[in-house]
Amino acid sequence: MSNPQVELHVTINVAETATQGVITLELDAEKAPKSTANFLAYVNSGFYNGTVFHRVIKNFMIQGGGMTADMKQKETQAPIENEAKNGLKNDKYTVAMARTGDPHSATAQFFINTVDNAFLNHSSPTAQGWGYAVFGKVVKGQDVVDAIKAVRTTRKGFHDDVPFDAVVIDKAVAL
Repeated sequence: MSNPQVELHVTINVAETATQGVITLELDAEKAPKSTANFLAYVNSGFYNGTVFHRVIKNFMIQGGGMTADMKQKETQAPIENEAKNGLKNDKYTVAMARTGDPHSATAQFFINTVDNAFLNHSSPTAQGWGYAVFGKVVKGQDVVDAIKAVRTTRKGFHDDVPFDAVVIDKAVAL
């Protein structure tokens, strides 16, 4: 299968109400083979089960895949090469690898763009120009992404833009 799909089964907690939803991602194994293989390895190992969307910035993106609900970072595999120069753009509802300031530091964390974020695209192989590697897109569950981007956020410890009530990835399943 050249374009594998993954379902993220999510629980959005708001006050005393929990809403379940599913986000279906279609991965681009041809244009982003390393990012796709990396993501699928985390999915198939059960790594994402019980992690949260720990960073939600309205009119930007929702980020998850590396923290538990108590904001503890999970231990990851080695970083992968940045594939941002693959021609895929950080457009609304695309999924990309999160990373630190080091362009080649992506491990398990990912984000879903909630708007077009052209400034995150690859422009040059420099510290400022590397960009963020898109490796797929949301093909079902855009309403779930929109519900997550609308949650109330707060500061928790050293982290800003954290959902006030946990948004949990209950399980991630390769289809």
